Amino acid sequence: MYIGGHNMFTLIAGPCAMESEEICMQTATEIKRITDKLGIPYVYKTSFDKANRTSISSYRGLGMEEGLRILQKVKDEVGVKVTTDIHESWQAEPVAKVVDILQIPAFLCRQTDLLVAAAKTGKTVNVKKAQFLAPWDMKNVVGKLEDSGCKDIMVCERGTTFGYNNFVVDMTSLVEMKSFGYPVVFDATHSVQKPGGKGTSSDGNREFVEYLAKAAIAVGVDALFMEVHPDPDNAKCDGPNMVKLSDLEGLLTKLVDIYNAINK
Repeated sequence: MYIGGHNMFTLIAGPCAMESEEICMQTATEIKRITDKLGIPYVYKTSFDKANRTSISSYRGLGMEEGLRILQKVKDEVGVKVTTDIHESWQAEPVAKVVDILQIPAFLCRQTDLLVAAAKTGKTVNVKKAQFLAPWDMKNVVGKLEDSGCKDIMVCERGTTFGYNNFVVDMTSLVEMKSFGYPVVFDATHSVQKPGGKGTSSDGNREFVEYLAKAAIAVGVDALFMEVHPDPDNAKCDGPNMVKLSDLEGLLTKLVDIYNAINK
């Protein structure tokens, strides 16, 4: 799929982990309504399994079989492209039969076998930059995908580890990764996460999402990634950094204004 160039930024958004078919359909339908109204291309995202949770007792999702069924339903009934993340090489082929974009989690962005398996599906591959990598180090990640035959690559900034339980975002990393020649995505919600900040789960600062997203649009990213939930305070995963669904239209309206001002 085509993202970037002189097109309006794309929104990749949905709940962190799948909690129910009802929540998935509700969020996809409402985000589609909002993005259609504002002229923003939209890709629905949610995870059938969150394999890197803080605690072994943390909620992970609905599993691959049920997750792919729901993603297919979202595609068919809401009429949007979909993406989800994979954690193991064997998942690439079955997941690629449903999704339009395969997402590689930040912790796994240097896993060669996972990258090669994703590349061989022929799908778009969106790789999140690890929290411990410099932006120029992602050139090697891109090289693994290119050498494995992948022609449709996206790279995603999600913040860099800064001390304990904290991330910072260096906006120049977006410019650095743009030099690779592929679309750059900014993950506005994981960038405000505080991993392990609650001891057995992550914390976050949802109130800062707007400001980082504004800065990223001004820098010129091709897509924004946001996790969105109808009731993030009671979500089963990443609630403290997710955007509340009812707040999304107001936020995106501001971001479109910034995009239009920059791209007159």
